[in-house]
Amino acid sequence: MKRSKFYYLTHPSIGIPALLAKLSDKYALKQQWKSRRGTDLDLKHPNKLSEKLQWLKLYDRKSLYTTLVDKYRAKLWLEESFGCEHIIPTLSVYQNAYDIDITALPKSFVLKCNHDSGSVFICHDKSKDVYLDKHMHAYKLEQVKQMLNDALGKNYWRNSMEWPYKNVKPCIICEKIMLQSDGTLPNDYKLFYINGVFEFAYVSYDREGVNDRCTYDREWKRLPFVYVEEWTYNDKMNASDVPCPASFKDMLEYGEKIAKHFKFVRVDFYDVDGKMYFGEITPFHSGGFSKFFPEKYDDIYGEKLKLD
Repeated sequence: MKRSKFYYLTHPSIGIPALLAKLSDKYALKQQWKSRRGTDLDLKHPNKLSEKLQWLKLYDRKSLYTTLVDKYRAKLWLEESFGCEHIIPTLSVYQNAYDIDITALPKSFVLKCNHDSGSVFICHDKSKDVYLDKHMHAYKLEQVKQMLNDALGKNYWRNSMEWPYKNVKPCIICEKIMLQSDGTLPNDYKLFYINGVFEFAYVSYDREGVNDRCTYDREWKRLPFVYVEEWTYNDKMNASDVPCPASFKDMLEYGEKIAKHFKFVRVDFYDVDGKMYFGEITPFHSGGFSKFFPEKYDDIYGEKLKLD
């Protein structure tokens, strides 16, 4: 079956032919938006948050962003800027997954690529040869090595035209696994800032259990919406009673120091038995294609984001 050029633009996992890679970011982004949202992207007068995030991809470009989206180099920048107290230790760095020497690693660890989203594998006990991805699907080490190497060969920039990822030098990092005293993974707290001001926290709760998505404000009062990719949404989300993390105040303050460099940014943290650890920095949550449920919050937060 013959494919149109737009098919490849809107299905980045297939791969972008060299010719299409030469298309302007603006043109490619408009085609992706049309495919995913079914409407024309208005870049002259964007109103919704999702529209303004597309505008930022094209017109808000600082070299610092490339450093801060790099999961390896961001930690180096944060250590230099704020110290290493809240940084998860890096155990090893690899240019090729087949260079990973498991015998030299501790019993448990995390493997991840520095340049994309989703290439993360958690190992609780290397003797069992079980590696869990972010969806808690299990793989063996040889499968993981192949997936990591495949990821190294892809430029994440083309997935949704997120410019900061374009010039990230890919590598694989091995990190210390962060577990709570009961042996479980800590919750993932994603803090959203607009024009440097904290707006809400999105929590990935009980990641190896119910795996709920919950949303809270600065006072840790539940907000009546979720902000997720459409394919992941279900009407049972935002139902768990997630306690406020002991280090939430630290997260807010640390996040604000990072957020001052962005018009919009998501800064991720973990709370491990009351101590905060930095996760990652994301200037475009899900490429700006996530949806609010209910949808009216796309307009509410869009009005808050000032582009000038």
